[in-house]
Amino acid sequence: MKEAIETAIKMETDAIAFYNEAANKTHHPFGKEMFKGFVKDETRHLRMLTEIFKGIDIRFEFIRPKETIRTVFSEQKDAMMQRVKTMENELEAIKIALHMEKDGFDYYKAAAAKATEPKEKELFERLAVEENDHYAILNETYTFLDNTGNWYMYEERGIIEG
Repeated sequence: MKEAIETAIKMETDAIAFYNEAANKTHHPFGKEMFKGFVKDETRHLRMLTEIFKGIDIRFEFIRPKETIRTVFSEQKDAMMQRVKTMENELEAIKIALHMEKDGFDYYKAAAAKATEPKEKELFERLAVEENDHYAILNETYTFLDNTGNWYMYEERGIIEG
């Protein structure tokens, strides 16, 4: 299982670097906050993985990123609706992040299935849930930025009368 944890540590390190860069390059306030939130999550994942790798008995922190980001979104919804234009690199960053999060989810699900130690299994299962939450957040954000009108109508349960 040592190899699985080493790979996970590398994945989280890469994710931290990517999300830091994305936060720095993104001009939209919600995008910046979303990517900064992912940096915090991935940093926490990295710390838990490093501690389990060292053999330290860790206490798991199980946070649902989707709940945290929803608060940020709610606070900035009006500002986001006024600025529906986005730069191509922001959409591209989200596409890359979607791919990364799916790969992370798949990896953690497989690692959990192979884990023999209960603590490792639990950690990988929790990380899979959080990566899945990140994917859902990114997917919703991409949909919003790519087609704001349809996203807004869907989210507000709009009814087309005709």
